[in-house]
Amino acid sequence: MNNLNSSNSHGSAWLMFSLMTVACWGLYGAFLHTGQMAMNDPINGRYKAFLWVGLAYFLTAVLAPLAMLVMRGASWSFPTSGIGWSLVAGILGAVGAFGVLLAFGAKGTPAVVMSIVFAGAPVINAIYSIATHPPAGGWSKLPLPFVLGICLAAVGGCLVTLYKPAPAPTAKPAVTRSAEPVGESNAGRQL
Repeated sequence: MNNLNSSNSHGSAWLMFSLMTVACWGLYGAFLHTGQMAMNDPINGRYKAFLWVGLAYFLTAVLAPLAMLVMRGASWSFPTSGIGWSLVAGILGAVGAFGVLLAFGAKGTPAVVMSIVFAGAPVINAIYSIATHPPAGGWSKLPLPFVLGICLAAVGGCLVTLYKPAPAPTAKPAVTRSAEPVGESNAGRQL
């Protein structure tokens, strides 16, 4: 609760940007799968789609920050450790996105794959965070709501995955047969 209150004291822009990310990442898997299918290439469609995801990353993750740095008059000093950790983060993000495509290729559906990803990611983040920054007093001092939140995220991901409703069946188009002219038989049509 204290973290939420301290964030609120600095305005709510963080919440708006967090919700923007939730919306974008919530649609990411479905749109990525649609792009993969629209490539009309069952063998290489996912790699073609990922190529365009990479281009989108370039446009968004290279050009946008460059523009912001230029507009803000930022220094062009980049410490080695900052570059290294940022590259590792970028590799993790790209490998994760590639893993989503591979999961689709292995017959995972966007609803199931993304439920596992988005329920599992906060659990991994929480475990990593408390492992690298343990609470005062050690692990035994973890607040019960925090531990329950991790458990609920994992259980929620499982439940969404196991009990995802099946899509409505698609209606098959009616087969129409051309009507045979009245009084004409197959024998009468032969030359």
